[in-house]
Amino acid sequence: MTPEAMLARLVAFPSVVGTPNGALMEFVADHLRGHGIAPTLLRGPEGDRFNLFATIGDPSRAGVILSGHVDVVPAGEPEWLADPFTLREDGDRLIGRGACDMKGFVAAVLSSVPELIASGATVHIALSYDEEAGCRGVPHLIAALPDLCAPPSGCIVGEPSRLVPVLAHKGKAAIRLISKGRPAHSSRPDLGINAIHALLPALTAAEAQARALEDGPQDARFVPPYSTIQIGTVKGGQALNIVPGHAEAEVEARAIHGVDPRSLLGPVLAAGVAAEWLSSYPALALDRADPLADLMTRVTGQEPLGAVSYGTEAGLFQQAGIPAIICGPGDIARAHRPEEYLTRTELHEACAMIRAVAAG
Repeated sequence: MTPEAMLARLVAFPSVVGTPNGALMEFVADHLRGHGIAPTLLRGPEGDRFNLFATIGDPSRAGVILSGHVDVVPAGEPEWLADPFTLREDGDRLIGRGACDMKGFVAAVLSSVPELIASGATVHIALSYDEEAGCRGVPHLIAALPDLCAPPSGCIVGEPSRLVPVLAHKGKAAIRLISKGRPAHSSRPDLGINAIHALLPALTAAEAQARALEDGPQDARFVPPYSTIQIGTVKGGQALNIVPGHAEAEVEARAIHGVDPRSLLGPVLAAGVAAEWLSSYPALALDRADPLADLMTRVTGQEPLGAVSYGTEAGLFQQAGIPAIICGPGDIARAHRPEEYLTRTELHEACAMIRAVAAG
């Protein structure tokens, strides 16, 4: 199957984050079985979502993991010119939800399977779910790796980086704050408990922590060069003349390497408002001297970039003892936008990169 045809098949599955992905993963599994590869489908605790892992070559030998997620963000923007889940061509552009982030890389991997088999190398394919919700799926896959293969030599996470290797990104943690009040008429607030007011100590703590971090530990590879906190959403209340009985807010922290992103939210949690963890993943920091960085420099012809602002699953692989690097086709600036696209040229360059990785 050509890379373009594979990408069209993958885009046609509306695998929006947080929804079932069994049909897509079964399609991938059938594709691999058709080439004599026995994939492992790993059901997540949600019950309707799967990770997939497969090895080309000898699983007892160390090999590189080619890693991607198959979930996409929703595509409800009115600016789409056509069905976002039908791949559309416009000159060199291949347009569709997930074409860039990151079904393009997955299509390049899957369409390169015959060449990977012929190379004789050991290469692993790891596909995950719900990355867009804070890397919720891949930890279950990583936990299963010791039973699936020998310790991998490295992991390439194919997030869009214009096929420039990337050594580092920040870690992230996110919480939802929840407050319960008691509704009443706004003329008698003494008869109610205002749930929005109850959030204020935690929100104030988040804002104060955000300002304090500006003067905290610095890492010049990032913009901004310090860890950050932001309040992303605040919801509550039914009408101005009703004392709100329920309120929520979502707060995220992004941490430079060496800082636990969960710890940054400590002052917010200490404010005494009920909270639940939404997601958490560590920062990535691959040493430039690591053999994986040298490999990716050779196969791409590009000197690695020090860091990017967005987060990926790579930090979780590194945390598990597997050297990890980011390198994939497309530009992150096109992700999460209407008319998302990958160019045909970028898709074929990704295929060439993958074949070069197998060749070593």
